[in-house]
Amino acid sequence: MSAINYEIRGSGNEEHLGDEGERPADLENLRPLPRISIHAFCESDAMQRMMDRMSRDRRMAKVNLRVTGGSIAAAANMFSSSPTPNLIILETETEPRSLLAELAPLAEVCDPSTRVVIIGRYNDIALYRELIRNGISEYLVGPVPMADMLGVISTIFIDPEAEPLGRSIAVIGAKGGVGASTIAHNCAFGISNLFSTETILADLDLPFGTANIDFDQDPAQGIAEAVFAPERLDEVFLDRLLTKCSEHLSLLAAPSLLDRAYDFESAAFQPIIELLQRSAPVAILDVPHGWSEWTRSVLSSVDEVVICAAPDLANLRNTKNMIDALKKLRPNDRAPHLVLNQVGMPKRPEIAPADFIEPLELEPIAILPFDAQLFGNAANSGRMISEIDAKSPAAETFSQIAHVVTGRIAVKKAKKGGLGKMLQMLGRK
Repeated sequence: MSAINYEIRGSGNEEHLGDEGERPADLENLRPLPRISIHAFCESDAMQRMMDRMSRDRRMAKVNLRVTGGSIAAAANMFSSSPTPNLIILETETEPRSLLAELAPLAEVCDPSTRVVIIGRYNDIALYRELIRNGISEYLVGPVPMADMLGVISTIFIDPEAEPLGRSIAVIGAKGGVGASTIAHNCAFGISNLFSTETILADLDLPFGTANIDFDQDPAQGIAEAVFAPERLDEVFLDRLLTKCSEHLSLLAAPSLLDRAYDFESAAFQPIIELLQRSAPVAILDVPHGWSEWTRSVLSSVDEVVICAAPDLANLRNTKNMIDALKKLRPNDRAPHLVLNQVGMPKRPEIAPADFIEPLELEPIAILPFDAQLFGNAANSGRMISEIDAKSPAAETFSQIAHVVTGRIAVKKAKKGGLGKMLQMLGRK
Protein backbone atom coordinates (compact mmCIF):
# COMPACT_ATOMS: atom_id res chain seq x y z
CA MET A 1 0.00 0.00 0.00
CA SER A 2 1.57 3.26 -1.11
CA ALA A 3 -0.07 5.64 1.36
CA ILE A 4 -1.73 5.53 4.78
CA ASN A 5 -5.37 6.61 5.02
CA TYR A 6 -5.52 8.58 8.23
CA GLU A 7 -9.28 8.11 8.51
CA ILE A 8 -9.71 4.37 8.80
CA ARG A 9 -12.75 3.19 6.88
CA GLY A 10 -15.67 1.67 8.75
CA SER A 11 -15.54 3.93 11.80
CA GLY A 12 -18.62 2.36 13.35
CA ASN A 13 -21.20 4.95 12.18
CA GLU A 14 -22.37 3.00 9.12
CA GLU A 15 -25.62 1.10 8.87
CA HIS A 16 -25.75 -2.19 10.73
CA LEU A 17 -24.33 -5.21 8.91
CA GLY A 18 -27.13 -7.38 7.61
CA ASP A 19 -29.46 -4.48 6.81
CA GLU A 20 -30.91 -5.14 3.37
CA GLY A 21 -30.71 -1.44 2.50
CA GLU A 22 -27.28 -1.51 0.86
CA ARG A 23 -27.09 1.55 -1.37
CA PRO A 24 -26.89 0.47 -5.04
CA ALA A 25 -24.71 3.49 -5.84
CA ASP A 26 -22.01 2.01 -3.60
CA LEU A 27 -21.94 -1.16 -5.67
CA GLU A 28 -22.57 -0.13 -9.27
CA ASN A 29 -18.95 0.77 -10.10
CA LEU A 30 -17.44 -2.39 -8.62
CA ARG A 31 -16.17 -4.94 -11.15
CA PRO A 32 -16.69 -8.71 -10.86
CA LEU A 33 -13.96 -10.32 -8.82
CA PRO A 34 -11.56 -12.82 -10.45
CA ARG A 35 -11.33 -16.53 -9.71
CA ILE A 36 -9.88 -16.40 -6.22
CA SER A 37 -10.38 -18.32 -3.01
CA ILE A 38 -11.45 -16.44 0.15
CA HIS A 39 -11.82 -17.78 3.67
CA ALA A 40 -13.51 -15.52 6.23
CA PHE A 41 -13.38 -16.10 9.99
CA CYS A 42 -16.25 -14.31 11.75
CA GLU A 43 -16.73 -13.73 15.46
CA SER A 44 -20.07 -11.91 15.22
CA ASP A 45 -23.45 -12.83 13.74
CA ALA A 46 -23.54 -9.47 11.94
CA MET A 47 -20.30 -10.26 10.11
CA GLN A 48 -21.57 -13.70 9.14
CA ARG A 49 -24.79 -12.20 7.76
CA MET A 50 -22.84 -9.67 5.72
CA MET A 51 -20.57 -12.37 4.29
CA ASP A 52 -23.61 -14.47 3.44
CA ARG A 53 -25.15 -11.56 1.54
CA MET A 54 -21.86 -10.91 -0.21
CA SER A 55 -21.60 -14.56 -1.29
CA ARG A 56 -24.83 -14.14 -3.25
CA ASP A 57 -23.76 -10.95 -5.01
CA ARG A 58 -23.24 -11.31 -8.76
CA ARG A 59 -19.72 -9.87 -8.47
CA MET A 60 -18.77 -12.92 -6.42
CA ALA A 61 -19.82 -15.43 -9.08
CA LYS A 62 -16.25 -16.64 -9.74
CA VAL A 63 -15.08 -16.50 -6.13
CA ASN A 64 -14.72 -19.61 -4.00
CA LEU A 65 -15.84 -18.23 -0.61
CA ARG A 66 -15.81 -20.13 2.66
CA VAL A 67 -17.10 -18.65 5.91
CA THR A 68 -16.16 -20.07 9.33
CA GLY A 69 -17.25 -18.94 12.76
CA GLY A 70 -14.04 -18.51 14.69
CA SER A 71 -11.09 -16.40 15.74
CA ILE A 72 -7.54 -15.79 14.49
CA ALA A 73 -6.46 -18.82 16.52
CA ALA A 74 -8.99 -20.96 14.63
CA ALA A 75 -7.52 -19.75 11.33
CA ALA A 76 -3.97 -20.58 12.41
CA ASN A 77 -5.05 -24.03 13.54
CA MET A 78 -6.90 -24.76 10.29
CA PHE A 79 -4.11 -23.62 7.96
CA SER A 80 -1.45 -25.54 9.85
CA SER A 81 -2.67 -28.62 7.96
CA SER A 82 -4.18 -27.17 4.77
CA PRO A 83 -3.17 -24.67 2.07
CA THR A 84 -4.00 -21.01 2.64
CA PRO A 85 -6.38 -19.31 0.17
CA ASN A 86 -5.72 -16.19 -1.87
CA LEU A 87 -7.38 -14.02 0.79
CA ILE A 88 -8.05 -14.49 4.50
CA ILE A 89 -10.56 -12.16 6.20
CA LEU A 90 -10.29 -12.09 9.99
CA GLU A 91 -12.76 -10.48 12.38
CA THR A 92 -11.33 -9.86 15.83
CA GLU A 93 -12.07 -8.01 19.05
CA THR A 94 -8.48 -8.31 20.28
CA GLU A 95 -6.96 -5.14 21.72
CA PRO A 96 -4.24 -3.39 19.68
CA ARG A 97 -1.42 -4.23 22.07
CA SER A 98 -2.11 -7.98 21.74
CA LEU A 99 -3.09 -8.24 18.07
CA LEU A 100 0.37 -8.74 16.53
CA ALA A 101 1.21 -11.51 18.97
CA GLU A 102 -2.11 -13.21 18.25
CA LEU A 103 -1.36 -13.10 14.52
CA ALA A 104 2.11 -14.65 14.87
CA PRO A 105 0.97 -18.33 14.75
CA LEU A 106 -0.93 -17.60 11.54
CA ALA A 107 2.19 -16.02 10.03
CA GLU A 108 4.04 -19.31 10.48
CA VAL A 109 1.62 -21.25 8.24
CA CYS A 110 0.54 -18.54 5.80
CA ASP A 111 1.79 -18.75 2.19
CA PRO A 112 3.66 -15.60 1.09
CA SER A 113 1.16 -14.90 -1.71
CA THR A 114 -1.86 -14.94 0.60
CA ARG A 115 -3.39 -11.55 1.40
CA VAL A 116 -4.95 -10.78 4.79
CA VAL A 117 -7.69 -8.29 5.70
CA ILE A 118 -8.54 -7.66 9.36
CA ILE A 119 -11.85 -6.33 10.70
CA GLY A 120 -11.20 -4.87 14.16
CA ARG A 121 -12.98 -2.81 16.80
CA TYR A 122 -10.39 -0.10 17.42
CA ASN A 123 -9.98 3.05 15.31
CA ASP A 124 -6.25 3.23 16.03
CA ILE A 125 -3.88 4.83 13.51
CA ALA A 126 -0.77 3.40 15.20
CA LEU A 127 -2.24 -0.10 14.99
CA TYR A 128 -3.12 0.46 11.32
CA ARG A 129 0.43 1.51 10.48
CA GLU A 130 1.92 -1.44 12.36
CA LEU A 131 -0.34 -3.96 10.60
CA ILE A 132 0.38 -2.58 7.13
CA ARG A 133 4.10 -2.60 7.89
CA ASN A 134 3.85 -6.26 8.87
CA GLY A 135 2.25 -7.42 5.62
CA ILE A 136 -1.49 -7.01 6.29
CA SER A 137 -3.29 -5.81 3.14
CA GLU A 138 -5.98 -3.76 4.88
CA TYR A 139 -7.40 -3.01 8.32
CA LEU A 140 -11.04 -1.94 8.65
CA VAL A 141 -13.04 -0.93 11.71
CA GLY A 142 -16.29 -2.87 11.99
CA PRO A 143 -19.09 -3.05 11.30
CA VAL A 144 -18.20 -2.99 7.60
CA PRO A 145 -20.84 -2.55 4.86
CA MET A 146 -20.81 -5.13 2.10
CA ALA A 147 -19.92 -2.49 -0.52
CA ASP A 148 -16.79 -1.54 1.44
CA MET A 149 -15.72 -5.16 1.77
CA LEU A 150 -16.19 -5.78 -1.97
CA GLY A 151 -14.31 -2.56 -2.67
CA VAL A 152 -11.34 -3.61 -0.54
CA ILE A 153 -11.13 -7.03 -2.21
CA SER A 154 -11.41 -5.37 -5.62
CA THR A 155 -8.59 -2.97 -4.77
CA ILE A 156 -6.33 -5.83 -3.72
CA PHE A 157 -6.93 -8.08 -6.72
CA ILE A 158 -8.04 -5.82 -9.57
CA ASP A 159 -5.97 -2.67 -9.06
CA PRO A 160 -4.44 -2.01 -12.52
CA GLU A 161 -1.23 -0.76 -10.88
CA ALA A 162 -0.77 -3.98 -8.92
CA GLU A 163 1.16 -7.05 -9.99
CA PRO A 164 -0.90 -9.60 -11.94
CA LEU A 165 -2.76 -11.95 -9.67
CA GLY A 166 -2.15 -15.17 -11.55
CA ARG A 167 0.93 -17.30 -12.04
CA SER A 168 1.39 -18.37 -15.66
CA ILE A 169 3.18 -21.66 -16.40
CA ALA A 170 4.00 -22.78 -19.95
CA VAL A 171 4.63 -26.45 -20.72
CA ILE A 172 6.35 -27.34 -24.00
CA GLY A 173 7.94 -30.48 -25.42
CA ALA A 174 11.53 -30.63 -26.60
CA LYS A 175 10.25 -32.82 -29.42
CA GLY A 176 6.86 -33.90 -30.71
CA GLY A 177 5.28 -36.90 -28.99
CA VAL A 178 7.13 -36.68 -25.68
CA GLY A 179 3.98 -36.20 -23.60
CA ALA A 180 4.16 -32.48 -22.85
CA SER A 181 0.39 -32.09 -23.18
CA THR A 182 -0.22 -35.02 -20.83
CA ILE A 183 2.09 -33.40 -18.28
CA ALA A 184 0.42 -29.99 -18.70
CA HIS A 185 -3.09 -31.43 -18.26
CA ASN A 186 -2.23 -33.58 -15.24
CA CYS A 187 -0.29 -30.70 -13.70
CA ALA A 188 -3.27 -28.34 -14.07
CA PHE A 189 -5.60 -30.97 -12.62
CA GLY A 190 -3.21 -31.60 -9.72
CA ILE A 191 -2.81 -27.91 -8.85
CA SER A 192 -6.57 -27.34 -8.84
CA ASN A 193 -7.26 -30.42 -6.70
CA LEU A 194 -4.29 -30.47 -4.32
CA PHE A 195 -4.46 -26.80 -3.36
CA SER A 196 -8.15 -26.03 -4.09
CA THR A 197 -6.81 -23.26 -6.31
CA GLU A 198 -8.80 -21.88 -9.22
CA THR A 199 -6.82 -22.95 -12.29
CA ILE A 200 -7.28 -22.34 -16.01
CA LEU A 201 -5.77 -24.69 -18.58
CA ALA A 202 -5.30 -23.06 -21.99
CA ASP A 203 -4.64 -25.35 -24.96
CA LEU A 204 -2.55 -23.29 -27.39
CA ASP A 205 -2.28 -26.08 -29.97
CA LEU A 206 -5.26 -24.89 -31.99
CA PRO A 207 -5.16 -27.43 -34.87
CA PHE A 208 -4.21 -30.56 -32.90
CA GLY A 209 -4.88 -29.84 -29.21
CA THR A 210 -6.00 -32.76 -27.03
CA ALA A 211 -7.12 -31.11 -23.79
CA ASN A 212 -10.79 -31.48 -24.75
CA ILE A 213 -10.26 -35.23 -25.34
CA ASP A 214 -8.19 -35.73 -22.19
CA PHE A 215 -10.93 -34.14 -20.07
CA ASP A 216 -13.80 -35.69 -22.05
CA GLN A 217 -15.22 -32.31 -23.07
CA ASP A 218 -16.75 -31.05 -26.30
CA PRO A 219 -17.03 -27.25 -25.91
CA ALA A 220 -18.58 -25.21 -28.70
CA GLN A 221 -16.18 -22.31 -28.07
CA GLY A 222 -12.67 -21.88 -26.76
CA ILE A 223 -9.33 -20.26 -27.38
CA ALA A 224 -9.91 -19.68 -31.12
CA GLU A 225 -12.67 -17.16 -30.37
CA ALA A 226 -10.31 -15.36 -27.99
CA VAL A 227 -7.23 -15.22 -30.22
CA PHE A 228 -9.14 -14.20 -33.36
CA ALA A 229 -11.20 -11.50 -31.60
CA PRO A 230 -8.82 -9.77 -29.16
CA GLU A 231 -10.95 -6.61 -29.19
CA ARG A 232 -13.72 -8.54 -27.39
CA LEU A 233 -11.49 -9.90 -24.64
CA ASP A 234 -12.62 -9.15 -21.11
CA GLU A 235 -13.56 -11.15 -18.03
CA VAL A 236 -17.16 -11.63 -19.18
CA PHE A 237 -16.15 -12.86 -22.65
CA LEU A 238 -13.53 -15.19 -21.20
CA ASP A 239 -16.07 -16.67 -18.81
CA ARG A 240 -18.28 -17.60 -21.77
CA LEU A 241 -15.39 -19.40 -23.47
CA LEU A 242 -14.31 -21.49 -20.47
CA THR A 243 -15.45 -25.05 -19.87
CA LYS A 244 -15.67 -26.37 -16.31
CA CYS A 245 -13.67 -29.60 -15.90
CA SER A 246 -13.79 -29.92 -12.11
CA GLU A 247 -14.61 -27.80 -9.08
CA HIS A 248 -11.50 -25.64 -9.43
CA LEU A 249 -10.35 -26.30 -13.00
CA SER A 250 -11.56 -24.53 -16.16
CA LEU A 251 -10.50 -25.26 -19.72
CA LEU A 252 -9.88 -22.90 -22.61
CA ALA A 253 -10.04 -25.56 -25.30
CA ALA A 254 -8.52 -25.67 -28.77
CA PRO A 255 -10.90 -26.19 -31.73
CA SER A 256 -8.78 -29.11 -33.04
CA LEU A 257 -10.07 -28.43 -36.56
CA LEU A 258 -8.24 -27.94 -39.85
CA ASP A 259 -10.73 -25.56 -41.44
CA ARG A 260 -8.23 -22.70 -41.51
CA ALA A 261 -4.53 -21.94 -41.25
CA TYR A 262 -3.35 -21.03 -37.74
CA ASP A 263 -0.69 -18.42 -38.41
CA PHE A 264 -0.20 -15.89 -35.61
CA GLU A 265 1.63 -12.65 -35.07
CA SER A 266 4.26 -12.46 -32.34
CA ALA A 267 1.97 -10.95 -29.68
CA ALA A 268 -1.22 -12.78 -30.66
CA PHE A 269 -1.53 -14.62 -27.34
CA GLN A 270 -0.37 -11.82 -25.04
CA PRO A 271 -3.85 -10.34 -24.42
CA ILE A 272 -5.11 -13.81 -23.52
CA ILE A 273 -2.23 -14.49 -21.11
CA GLU A 274 -2.70 -11.12 -19.41
CA LEU A 275 -6.43 -11.76 -19.04
CA LEU A 276 -5.78 -15.24 -17.63
CA GLN A 277 -3.39 -13.75 -15.08
CA ARG A 278 -6.10 -11.34 -13.96
CA SER A 279 -8.76 -14.04 -13.91
CA ALA A 280 -7.27 -16.93 -11.92
CA PRO A 281 -4.39 -17.63 -9.51
CA VAL A 282 -2.83 -20.22 -11.85
CA ALA A 283 -2.87 -20.52 -15.65
CA ILE A 284 -1.28 -23.54 -17.31
CA LEU A 285 -0.44 -23.02 -21.00
CA ASP A 286 -0.12 -26.14 -23.14
CA VAL A 287 2.28 -24.86 -25.81
CA PRO A 288 2.73 -27.00 -28.95
CA HIS A 289 6.22 -28.10 -29.95
CA GLY A 290 7.60 -25.54 -32.37
CA TRP A 291 9.71 -22.41 -32.53
CA SER A 292 7.96 -19.40 -34.02
CA GLU A 293 7.57 -15.74 -33.13
CA TRP A 294 4.44 -16.39 -31.11
CA THR A 295 5.84 -19.35 -29.16
CA ARG A 296 8.99 -17.33 -28.38
CA SER A 297 6.77 -14.50 -27.20
CA VAL A 298 4.71 -16.79 -24.96
CA LEU A 299 7.76 -18.48 -23.45
CA SER A 300 9.48 -15.17 -22.77
CA SER A 301 6.49 -13.65 -20.96
CA VAL A 302 5.26 -16.38 -18.60
CA ASP A 303 6.31 -16.84 -14.98
CA GLU A 304 7.57 -20.41 -15.36
CA VAL A 305 8.59 -22.67 -18.26
CA VAL A 306 8.50 -26.46 -18.09
CA ILE A 307 10.34 -28.44 -20.80
CA CYS A 308 9.30 -32.05 -21.28
CA ALA A 309 11.82 -34.39 -22.90
CA ALA A 310 12.30 -38.09 -23.62
CA PRO A 311 15.74 -39.67 -23.09
CA ASP A 312 17.14 -39.77 -26.63
CA LEU A 313 19.71 -37.80 -28.61
CA ALA A 314 17.30 -35.56 -30.52
CA ASN A 315 15.56 -34.57 -27.29
CA LEU A 316 18.91 -33.87 -25.65
CA ARG A 317 19.99 -31.59 -28.50
CA ASN A 318 16.65 -29.77 -28.59
CA THR A 319 16.49 -29.38 -24.82
CA LYS A 320 20.00 -27.89 -24.74
CA ASN A 321 19.10 -25.47 -27.54
CA MET A 322 15.87 -24.44 -25.81
CA ILE A 323 17.58 -23.87 -22.47
CA ASP A 324 20.23 -21.70 -24.14
CA ALA A 325 17.60 -19.74 -26.08
CA LEU A 326 15.46 -19.19 -22.99
CA LYS A 327 18.47 -17.86 -21.08
CA LYS A 328 18.71 -15.11 -23.69
CA LEU A 329 14.95 -14.51 -23.81
CA ARG A 330 14.63 -14.52 -20.00
CA PRO A 331 17.98 -13.23 -18.69
CA ASN A 332 16.60 -12.26 -15.28
CA ASP A 333 14.59 -15.42 -14.69
CA ARG A 334 15.65 -18.77 -13.38
CA ALA A 335 16.23 -21.68 -15.73
CA PRO A 336 13.23 -23.63 -17.02
CA HIS A 337 12.05 -26.73 -15.20
CA LEU A 338 12.88 -30.06 -16.83
CA VAL A 339 10.69 -33.18 -16.77
CA LEU A 340 12.09 -36.41 -18.18
CA ASN A 341 9.23 -38.53 -19.54
CA GLN A 342 8.77 -42.02 -20.98
CA VAL A 343 11.93 -43.31 -19.28
CA GLY A 344 12.48 -47.05 -19.59
CA MET A 345 10.45 -47.74 -22.72
CA PRO A 346 10.93 -51.46 -23.60
CA LYS A 347 13.24 -52.26 -26.53
CA ARG A 348 14.09 -48.58 -27.12
CA PRO A 349 17.74 -47.53 -26.81
CA GLU A 350 17.91 -44.65 -24.35
CA ILE A 351 20.32 -42.19 -22.83
CA ALA A 352 20.56 -42.83 -19.11
CA PRO A 353 19.00 -39.97 -17.08
CA ALA A 354 22.35 -39.11 -15.45
CA ASP A 355 24.03 -38.87 -18.87
CA PHE A 356 21.12 -36.86 -20.27
CA ILE A 357 21.29 -34.33 -17.45
CA GLU A 358 25.06 -33.84 -17.35
CA PRO A 359 25.51 -31.61 -20.45
CA LEU A 360 22.38 -29.61 -19.56
CA GLU A 361 23.61 -28.70 -16.08
CA LEU A 362 19.96 -28.78 -15.02
CA GLU A 363 18.43 -31.22 -12.55
CA PRO A 364 14.97 -32.49 -13.57
CA ILE A 365 12.11 -31.78 -11.22
CA ALA A 366 10.63 -35.18 -12.08
CA ILE A 367 11.37 -38.39 -13.96
CA LEU A 368 8.33 -40.29 -15.23
CA PRO A 369 8.79 -43.98 -16.12
CA PHE A 370 7.15 -45.34 -19.25
CA ASP A 371 3.77 -46.90 -18.36
CA ALA A 372 1.74 -47.59 -21.49
CA GLN A 373 -1.21 -49.18 -19.69
CA LEU A 374 -1.75 -46.46 -17.06
CA PHE A 375 -1.33 -43.50 -19.40
CA GLY A 376 -3.21 -45.22 -22.22
CA ASN A 377 -6.18 -46.00 -19.98
CA ALA A 378 -6.26 -42.41 -18.76
CA ALA A 379 -6.11 -40.97 -22.28
CA ASN A 380 -8.77 -43.28 -23.68
CA SER A 381 -11.19 -42.71 -20.81
CA GLY A 382 -10.85 -38.92 -20.65
CA ARG A 383 -9.49 -38.95 -17.10
CA MET A 384 -6.33 -37.86 -15.34
CA ILE A 385 -3.72 -40.20 -13.87
CA SER A 386 -4.75 -39.48 -10.27
CA GLU A 387 -8.33 -40.38 -11.18
CA ILE A 388 -7.25 -43.71 -12.66
CA ASP A 389 -4.84 -44.65 -9.85
CA ALA A 390 -4.28 -42.07 -7.13
CA LYS A 391 -1.65 -44.23 -5.40
CA SER A 392 0.49 -44.86 -8.47
CA PRO A 393 4.07 -43.53 -8.62
CA ALA A 394 3.05 -41.40 -11.61
CA ALA A 395 0.28 -39.70 -9.59
CA GLU A 396 2.77 -38.95 -6.81
CA THR A 397 5.18 -37.52 -9.38
CA PHE A 398 2.52 -35.21 -10.79
CA SER A 399 1.83 -34.04 -7.25
CA GLN A 400 5.54 -33.27 -6.90
CA ILE A 401 5.51 -31.31 -10.19
CA ALA A 402 2.48 -29.32 -9.03
CA HIS A 403 4.26 -28.36 -5.82
CA VAL A 404 7.44 -27.28 -7.59
CA VAL A 405 5.94 -25.18 -10.39
CA THR A 406 3.67 -23.30 -7.98
CA GLY A 407 6.49 -22.63 -5.52
CA ARG A 408 4.89 -24.76 -2.81
CA ILE A 409 6.55 -27.39 -0.66
CA ALA A 410 5.15 -30.55 0.92
CA VAL A 411 6.03 -29.46 4.48
CA LYS A 412 5.29 -25.86 5.34
CA LYS A 413 8.10 -23.70 6.61
CA ALA A 414 8.18 -20.18 7.99
CA LYS A 415 7.97 -17.73 5.11
CA LYS A 416 10.13 -14.64 4.75
CA GLY A 417 7.71 -12.55 2.72
CA GLY A 418 4.19 -11.18 3.14
CA LEU A 419 2.60 -11.96 6.47
CA GLY A 420 5.63 -14.04 7.44
CA LYS A 421 7.62 -10.84 8.07
CA MET A 422 5.70 -10.57 11.32
CA LEU A 423 7.71 -13.32 12.96
CA GLN A 424 10.99 -11.56 12.24
CA MET A 425 9.70 -8.23 13.51
CA LEU A 426 8.26 -9.77 16.67
CA GLY A 427 11.60 -11.47 17.29
CA ARG A 428 13.40 -8.13 17.33
CA LYS A 429 11.17 -6.71 20.00
